Amino acid sequence: MGNSLTLIGVPWFVLETTGSAGRAGVVAFCATLPIVVSALIGGPVIDRIGRRRVSVASDLVCGLAVAAIPLLHYADALDFWMLCALMAVSGLLHTPGNTARYVLVPDLAEHAGTTLARAASLFDAVSRGARMVGAALAGVLIALVGAETVLLLDAATFLTSALLIAAGVRGVRAAEPRKVTAPVSLRAYRAELREGYTYLLGNRLLLAVVVMVLFMNGTDQGWNAVLLPVHASAELGGARDIGLLTALFGAGGLTGALLYGAVGHRFSRRAVFTVCVVLCGAPRYAVAALTGTTLPLAVTMALSGIAGGVLNPILTTVIYGSVPDELRSRVSGVLTAGGELAMPVGGLAAGLLVESAGARGALLAMGGVYLLATLSPLVFPVWRTMDGAGGGDTAAGSGPGSGGTAPEASVPSPAAEVSSSGPCSPAPAPGARTPRSSGS
Repeated sequence: MGNSLTLIGVPWFVLETTGSAGRAGVVAFCATLPIVVSALIGGPVIDRIGRRRVSVASDLVCGLAVAAIPLLHYADALDFWMLCALMAVSGLLHTPGNTARYVLVPDLAEHAGTTLARAASLFDAVSRGARMVGAALAGVLIALVGAETVLLLDAATFLTSALLIAAGVRGVRAAEPRKVTAPVSLRAYRAELREGYTYLLGNRLLLAVVVMVLFMNGTDQGWNAVLLPVHASAELGGARDIGLLTALFGAGGLTGALLYGAVGHRFSRRAVFTVCVVLCGAPRYAVAALTGTTLPLAVTMALSGIAGGVLNPILTTVIYGSVPDELRSRVSGVLTAGGELAMPVGGLAAGLLVESAGARGALLAMGGVYLLATLSPLVFPVWRTMDGAGGGDTAAGSGPGSGGTAPEASVPSPAAEVSSSGPCSPAPAPGARTPRSSGS
């Protein structure tokens, strides 16, 4: 929920205080580049320190960084470089915490005696429901009390998350530091890191997913950080409409995730994924570019959200059912890095496009990139192997999911969230992240 507060609050704060779409893009770049860096190198660290400890430490540091933005602003001491630096710190520490929580899902599903597909769907549904609530709350609170107060509330949600994980995940063996025989050294660290990259490069389907999600998350970062705030400010009703639209997307995503958990897994993964990935992204950009009212975009966001809500459970099921537990943190870190590699460029490019080609031109250009990326499952034969990859609906821990060998795709945070304005990040991570989702 707090991530949605930041997703809306930071871009609006930048536009209010600087009036520049270009500077909003620069802040988005500074927030997302460290996400990629930490994902590239952080997998072995999570295993050695322990998933619970990494999650708690990540939330505490991110909460302090986010809280410092409004506090420095109130003291009239917040320079633009400070804002960029604080968002960079938040981005650097956020991804390891997200990854640490995400890779625990199979173990918790096994503990609950439920199937991995159902657990992944519920995990994604809860995330999307929280984003929906957070987005609606952010839009209202920005209008009533300002973006600064919204950021303070986000800092409080980080503290709450840290307390929940610290107290609620005790006694889960997979959450504690992994015993390793190799001593701590740069050579051992490089060897562990290399294992994750080797695993990724050894599977064509996994690579296809990462490349597609890379473009999706890059364009969605431009949408979240620049295009939607600029469009809402110029054509719609401001921050409240951003909150409404993002909440509708979240509501659609929640519905889609629940539907997939209930009945969607009975159908061909590839067929469902191919249809939903095309519908989840590009229509939003086209409708925003060609209309200047809230209603058409609101309907499109809700329907696109339903399509997007199906994607992460499919990808999560495939990756969890394929990657051995001992490699999960490392592979997930590599997947996150690959899926989010274009996010820094996406926000920066969106800001520059708005200033050079106008909001409509930027929306059409980035929507076109999104559409081309999501057509890849229709074009490349490697996607036909999706139905047979990663196991399916066996209970978590009882099938290939607990230690199999084939690899696979991505999702929320550790993999790649098919974004998060939507899902469509991998985590979200990013979302999708979204997909979601992503700096803090």
